[in-house]
Amino acid sequence: MFNLKENGTNVKTEIIAGLTTFLTMVYIVVVNPIILSDAGVPFDQVFTATIIATVIGTLWMALSANYPIAIAPGMGLNAYFAYTVVGAHENISYQVAFSAVFIAGIIFIILSLTPFRKQLIESIPNSLKNGITAGIGLFIAFIGLRMTGIIADHPTNLVTLGDLHSPSVLLALAGLAITLILMSRNIHGALFIGMIATGFIAFFTGQLSFQNGFTSLPKLPEGIIVANPVTALGDVIQYSLYTVVFSFLIVTIFDTTGTMIGVAKQAGLMKGNEMPRARKALLSDSIAATIGAMFGTSPTSAYIESSSGVAAGGRTGLTSLVVAILFCFTAFFSPTIAAVSSVSSITAPALIIVGSLMMGAIAEINWKEIDEAFPAFLVILSMPLTSSIATGIALGFISYPLMKIVKGKAKQVHPFLYIFAALFFYQLFFLGAH
Repeated sequence: MFNLKENGTNVKTEIIAGLTTFLTMVYIVVVNPIILSDAGVPFDQVFTATIIATVIGTLWMALSANYPIAIAPGMGLNAYFAYTVVGAHENISYQVAFSAVFIAGIIFIILSLTPFRKQLIESIPNSLKNGITAGIGLFIAFIGLRMTGIIADHPTNLVTLGDLHSPSVLLALAGLAITLILMSRNIHGALFIGMIATGFIAFFTGQLSFQNGFTSLPKLPEGIIVANPVTALGDVIQYSLYTVVFSFLIVTIFDTTGTMIGVAKQAGLMKGNEMPRARKALLSDSIAATIGAMFGTSPTSAYIESSSGVAAGGRTGLTSLVVAILFCFTAFFSPTIAAVSSVSSITAPALIIVGSLMMGAIAEINWKEIDEAFPAFLVILSMPLTSSIATGIALGFISYPLMKIVKGKAKQVHPFLYIFAALFFYQLFFLGAH
């Protein structure tokens, strides 16, 4: 079924690869509920929804596309959902925001079935793609530093160094040190092992307790949050969430596509510049995003952590199948995860390190050409400073065509980009930033 021989692998290698990928990305079942609970979504709801979306997307990838790539709710988009869409707008509830995710998912499914998706990806310049990735990385790292108190409020300078003697700061710094040592030694699952080690320190210093036990049956306190596409579309129109839908869609599309191509290249599964079964692979993400929104989680993405499984020898969908099965077992440990999540210093090091990894995209930007560099710089700078991923994307998409026009390179800009620039300009200056 998985063509193991043709791909030069065997069952044992694929199982070890699946376990490796699982360990490197299982932190998401801890981190995602923490971030989304800041938007008011019940912890158990997000925890179970995260696992449902991950299992569905990764199973589809395994059984339909036959790639060793795992799907789960994306870092950055969860922060955008919680702090920009819901947090910054009193009139937008998380239920309404999930409507936007749901509609973005449905559009993504339609685009995945048409050639339009390919044209959309090709229209967005690499400098903006890399700028968005780096900007999200900075934003996530900033959230991690703020959650633990390493960075604190300041009346004049807005931010300053926090109290380095506080227990939460000391625990976060210890967790960061442990995780960085593990990563420096190239140990697979360093983020997850670092969390466990920090959890032990927290337990023995009295910062972590397991009052509700360790296991329980999975539960969805809110049931299905979004079920009707017509109602969801009505919410998007009523609250003018067009930019939100567009931001979810754009980031998900090229984040997922870039990750899939990167992992497929690493695994030697590309045929020239083409990725075989690309449509099936993209459908796994769009379907997971749509179903995830129904149950209560932010958009999904292909996980770059899948590369750790590929490094361990994973070449087929059997790797992904193992990942999906392991996530199913995780669903029964909600009380343990909830207890760990309540201590932000245990999970913050993962946010800070994921942020630093995403910053690597800066190296791909052509800093010698001002018309390429400045729009990317604007994206990177504005995301953490405005606490808004969408604002960063908007400023980048507006400034890029303008810079090209001034440089006399207007014809180099894809027509789509001029349309996006006009839409974002209208959104920012007449509707207010979302």
